[in-house]
Amino acid sequence: MSKVDVLSFGETMAMLVAEETGDLALVERFHKRIAGADSNVAIGLARLGFNVAWLSRVGADSLGRFVRHALQAEGLNCQYVTTDTQHPTGFQFKSRVDDGSDPQVEYFRRGSAASHMDRSVLNPQLLGARHLHATGIPPALSASCNELSFELMKSMRAAGNSVSFDPNLRPSLWASEQQMIRDINALAAHADWVLPGLSEGRLLTGFEDPSDIAAFYLDQGAEAVIIKLGAKGAFYRTAQVEQFVPAVPVANVIDTVGAGDGFAVGVVSALLENLGFAEAVQRGNWIGSRAVQSRGDMEGLPTRDELNHYNALHAPLETPLSA
Repeated sequence: MSKVDVLSFGETMAMLVAEETGDLALVERFHKRIAGADSNVAIGLARLGFNVAWLSRVGADSLGRFVRHALQAEGLNCQYVTTDTQHPTGFQFKSRVDDGSDPQVEYFRRGSAASHMDRSVLNPQLLGARHLHATGIPPALSASCNELSFELMKSMRAAGNSVSFDPNLRPSLWASEQQMIRDINALAAHADWVLPGLSEGRLLTGFEDPSDIAAFYLDQGAEAVIIKLGAKGAFYRTAQVEQFVPAVPVANVIDTVGAGDGFAVGVVSALLENLGFAEAVQRGNWIGSRAVQSRGDMEGLPTRDELNHYNALHAPLETPLSA
């Protein structure tokens, strides 16, 4: 496990995507893909050349075999993906959109194999990964996944490894908004880099201004807070500096799903390459812009060659000397 750059965990679902626009009830043709915010980021990092291990569980069914094959085809190390003979692989239906509006998504994940993960899946070898990327989705799936999330993030941080955390709020999965806010903020306290969206940060902290939202998590021990501002770009703050980084203009938005995951891929990959926060956020904005121009959750995530081409055409941003 010592050669693994990034460990990520969560649920990858099978996804049936409509081949025509309109109400899902009336669509007759679908194609099969995979979906899951955590595995989207894992795939994006693997495409950039990182050795990524994926911790998850699938059912002993055809969808589970499909998910495992798809993840392996993307280059993920799936030795920690187990098969559950008692519970099914989660799946979803997704509508087709061509105008940049949010697609209709229907989930069938309650009681899934991944939701039955618990602390027993932890292995000392997992702590050999250089970095852990986590989101707020697994802890919302079940009480056992919640415990797993806390234990894994605390253990990785205690082992001296870096941790990134995207709240990725899914209110419908939580028992209450109060529990969601409490647990997400507690998890963020175990992360080096916290990546909320602006609306998420406002809900979680009670502050309106990005700088104040960032200060909330810096006070909890984060090294940096990077806040997604949608079409306006992103803002980051550390103990020393803060800066707004403008968005990459997009003329034609096709599908907004996965934009935040693409942003995380850009930020985390750059920071693991020891680039500055300004350059990391600039890369995150670019990959996020690619995501919204592609139909699909992770189809727009670039390869290393595509990233190198982008870098050759764009000068990196300079980090300001002080806040």
